[in-house]
Amino acid sequence: MSHPSPPSAAGRRTIPLREVTLPHQCPRPVRMYVLARAPYFRGLSEAELDVIDRRMRTMSVPADGYIYHAGDPADALYVVAEGSVKVAQVTAGGTETVTDILVPGELFGAMGTLGEPYHLQSASALVATCALRIDQDAFREVLATYPRVGLRVLDDVAARLARAHADIGGQTTDTVPQRVATALLRLADKLGEDRGADGVLLEVPLSRADLAGLARSTPESVSRVMSRWKKEGVINSGRRWTALLDRRRLEAEAAGVA
Repeated sequence: MSHPSPPSAAGRRTIPLREVTLPHQCPRPVRMYVLARAPYFRGLSEAELDVIDRRMRTMSVPADGYIYHAGDPADALYVVAEGSVKVAQVTAGGTETVTDILVPGELFGAMGTLGEPYHLQSASALVATCALRIDQDAFREVLATYPRVGLRVLDDVAARLARAHADIGGQTTDTVPQRVATALLRLADKLGEDRGADGVLLEVPLSRADLAGLARSTPESVSRVMSRWKKEGVINSGRRWTALLDRRRLEAEAAGVA
């Protein structure tokens, strides 16, 4: 299998992250499309989505700009419309550890109504991003109007609790290669571009520290694993991109059977 070459200075090949040019207002077709994909609103009719869209506010955020910080009052939910969002937790030492990367159609944020009066994590734009925001009062109106949305919220809260317990268990039992492979596969499913024989390409501005946060490890441990896999032809990487060359091997690593 050939390795993807880094983009040349003369003809840089970029894989679109749907980054937007600011200032920017998400057009209605984009808003309706991402609302239809959002887990809470999936399956609603266009007329129902239009009612929700009218309660939303559009916000444009430059790359690395914060949508909210950990500790801020939690009074709104957001949907990524264009671009991508990095969610991070602040450690006791004051550094940020990435916990998730969100793409168009994904929900994030918190509300006192849902049991979180303050944000436990921060959210910032990984690239220039457009997001839709619905405040707490407007969301309560949506819940009252569409009981199906309320049931999905309950399902989501239960799923988050289950994931949190699974992550705690995995952190104590999984090896670093297992956690790194799992993080890479999740990113590939969200952001990857299938390049056929050249594997799956991730052109995402993630540092080793960011990947370490997703893998619940240290940058040094992640670098050792990534360097070994690069030598073995499992992955290839450059300054702003990573290619997954051998997905089966990564799946085996994630399962602990490599």
